[in-house]
Amino acid sequence: MSADFQLSPPLAARRIVVAMSGGVDSSVVAALAARSGAEAIGVTLQLYDHGAATGRKGACCAGQDIRDARQVCDRLGIAHYVFDHESRFRESVIEAFADEYLAGRTPIPCVMCNMGVKFTDLLGLARELGADCLATGHYVRRVVGPAGPELHRAADPARDQSYFLFATTAEQLDFLRFPLGGMPKPAVRALAAELGLGVAAKPDSQDICFVPDGDYAGVVRKVRPEAETAGEIVDLAGQVLGRHRGLIHYTVGQRRGIEIGGQAEPLYVIRLDAATRRVVVGPRRALAVDSARLTDLSWIGGDHRGPLFAKVRSMAKPVAARLDGDRLYFAAPEYGVAPGQAAVLYAGDRVLGGGWIAETESALREAA
Repeated sequence: MSADFQLSPPLAARRIVVAMSGGVDSSVVAALAARSGAEAIGVTLQLYDHGAATGRKGACCAGQDIRDARQVCDRLGIAHYVFDHESRFRESVIEAFADEYLAGRTPIPCVMCNMGVKFTDLLGLARELGADCLATGHYVRRVVGPAGPELHRAADPARDQSYFLFATTAEQLDFLRFPLGGMPKPAVRALAAELGLGVAAKPDSQDICFVPDGDYAGVVRKVRPEAETAGEIVDLAGQVLGRHRGLIHYTVGQRRGIEIGGQAEPLYVIRLDAATRRVVVGPRRALAVDSARLTDLSWIGGDHRGPLFAKVRSMAKPVAARLDGDRLYFAAPEYGVAPGQAAVLYAGDRVLGGGWIAETESALREAA
């Protein structure tokens, strides 16, 4: 297998900067870049360095991961640079993550990281190093269409990461390369083993790399100690059913952890009211929404006028929808649409763009 970096020959006169997290995916990209004939340079951003997160399996961009990236570059015989972006990452990703929870929203720090630290800062560093492109280990495809580069879903649906890259701009996409987008993960690991890379069997990174042991509330509490202020749990009519120990422990669609019995139906978190610190709960049917208002819309789909599909969670299947201004209308009621998450728009496998879900309109009229 060879890297499709889509650079004009001769590659020997080209320079490829590879974003290296210390995992198997970016390591294989570095190996493919080195084999392409171009000059390959590995770059790692140190993003955080706190406690358990740096030593646990499946982290990225800290501690052992930086050492793994350096060892891979040593084996490949290519240069490797580490840039300290811890302060920038804390401000733009970790603190924003905590603030979103405090505001009653469900954040996606991976998108914020890609929008800022990775596809802005790292891309700038690559240009400063005189690179012709920046290659990453993301599982998405860059397809050159009639009007220029397009962003498409990965060939392997189970590995597709396009949801997290919806805010990629046309200018960024022109400079980016994603060599793994057409490969299944087992083939990537097999190639890593064939090349003798020490990370071939390394576990995949977690969705949220800076959260040790999946304790989201613990991270938010450290950054914003006031986050665990208790409040009321109420039903759709506003009747108090119980107490909660902080909004950071809840998200829209959650069922477990509500701990209120004696109800005719199972209770789900319907919405979070940050102003009153109330958790509003109700039956599953109250989760259905007809539409959502989006903010900070990003569009790389050109003059698309045909039908589109939307994903409102990273693991959700795309559903038929219609975009009218900043309002996204679902063809059928959609469940678990949470403010703070992204709504990513597709035409087939092509990413058209997306935006942040600011508010939703309930399909259950009596619950409004």
